[in-house]
Amino acid sequence: MSETTEQRPSEETAVTPEAPETPGTSETPARTPFGLVGGVVKTARPRQWVKNVLVFAAPFFAFSKSTDRTGLLIDAIIAFVAFSLVASSVYLINDAVDVEADRAHPTKRNRPIAAGIVPVPVAYGAAVVFFLAGLGVSFTASWQLAVVLGVYEAVQLGYCFGLKHQPVVDLAIVGSGFLMRSIAGGVAGGIALSQWFLLVTAFGSLFMVAGKRYAEIMLFERTGAKIRSSLKKYSASYLRFVWATSAAILIMSYCLWAFEIRQTEHNSVWALISMVPFLVAVLRYAVDVDGGIAGEPEEIALKDRILQVLGATWVVTLSLSFYL
Repeated sequence: MSETTEQRPSEETAVTPEAPETPGTSETPARTPFGLVGGVVKTARPRQWVKNVLVFAAPFFAFSKSTDRTGLLIDAIIAFVAFSLVASSVYLINDAVDVEADRAHPTKRNRPIAAGIVPVPVAYGAAVVFFLAGLGVSFTASWQLAVVLGVYEAVQLGYCFGLKHQPVVDLAIVGSGFLMRSIAGGVAGGIALSQWFLLVTAFGSLFMVAGKRYAEIMLFERTGAKIRSSLKKYSASYLRFVWATSAAILIMSYCLWAFEIRQTEHNSVWALISMVPFLVAVLRYAVDVDGGIAGEPEEIALKDRILQVLGATWVVTLSLSFYL
């Protein structure tokens, strides 16, 4: 009798229909207003706003010759804020579209939408709010900036809703996002951009994107994690070819840009010196790419102290070529 009475409660517990509906024990976590807002903010990925510092590149190089430096700085800050808001709207839409695939991923399943913290309709609604807020902010600088943001959003939406599954096209679209950041900083301040500067931005972006995809391939080979369909059409050797080629063109374009700076900035030798930390930084980052750990470029930039020192040295030497 004692065994029977001990077994019955466990059997009743196993078949009770109310248990899955208890908050916090179902597949969908219990939601609170603070948790929902926090989930939306996390999905907006404010840590990735570090990418948007590219909007300051063109204003930085034009600052020494500007007749309205205060206005130029304000326009650059506006471009940064506007691009951050618009980029966050893309992150929200991307995670909402990829919710099922993310749930099968070893790390992406912890994202708020995939984890059920943020409902998909709420994510779409928040994306609209972020985009309209960014567009509204952009008009305070120039209508051209609003056009760039509109083009960026359109291209990225195409990526989210299908083009991400097209090999090579996905690399080009993600890389174009960095290029548009640089262009946004230029149009916000009415700055003419150097062709070599644009090439440096374009191939630097492709270098990072190919490295990110290479890291995903390495993760798949190590853990068998589910990957996006476009990556199934890539091989690790092909992605190595892409990022190696991009790195070579990046370095060449930067060297040509440095020579151009020297000719236009009082024959300053600092532009040529800046090639050294730039080259070493690219090779340093290539170590992470080659190791398959460049899946999150912003994480490397925030944690690699040597890379930070090289970056700071490059900024100082390049600044001296413009301001000394």
